[in-house]
Amino acid sequence: MIRLAPSILSADFARLGEEVRAIEAAGADLVHFDVMDNHYVPNLTIGPLVCEAIRPHVKIGIDVHLMVEPVDALIPLFAKAGANLITFHPEASRHVDRTLQLIRDHGCKAGLVFNPATALALMDHVMDRLDIVLLMSVNPGFGGQKFIPSTLDKLRAARQRITAHTEAGGQPIWLEVDGGVKVDNIAQIVAAGADTLVAGSAVFGAPDEGGGYRTVMQQLRTNAVQR
Repeated sequence: MIRLAPSILSADFARLGEEVRAIEAAGADLVHFDVMDNHYVPNLTIGPLVCEAIRPHVKIGIDVHLMVEPVDALIPLFAKAGANLITFHPEASRHVDRTLQLIRDHGCKAGLVFNPATALALMDHVMDRLDIVLLMSVNPGFGGQKFIPSTLDKLRAARQRITAHTEAGGQPIWLEVDGGVKVDNIAQIVAAGADTLVAGSAVFGAPDEGGGYRTVMQQLRTNAVQR
């Protein structure tokens, strides 16, 4: 099961409703929603009101990635605004286990995000609370960056941890990658263990002649299974 989650960070914000409808029509499985606070990361993007505004435009899930510090106060706001998945960086929470439970208590799937230099060992003691693990394949803060090749080894290591957990009777955990995912590298990323892929500029930078993003979304999905 491969899931594609176009990041609206690269969308045309003057036409955001139209943009999210277009990616859903093109076959997106999720809308990836990047929240940056100009504190944890060096950029400032969007908040719960924008999430609430796009919720009526799509039926697919909204995947909220919180690049903010602290995180707990924003979780109930995004859950109320229509988020389905909420992920955060462990460095931004004083009590990671409590933050994961807070997300679940508000009816959302919960996950951790690992920066390129963040050790995967941080996930080992909270596996039972994880619905998704997101590996950053760029340093967070800006769209359009190049994929960091060492992420492939980290993906393999994360997949081994998840497989061991599920084989021991644990719940399924998605493995997501965000940053520099393109048509020409998605096969490598999936082969390394990813099942959920965030693509921003690769999607929104390749509109069809008649509008929409069907061509690039089909290319991504086709290439993803060519291992």
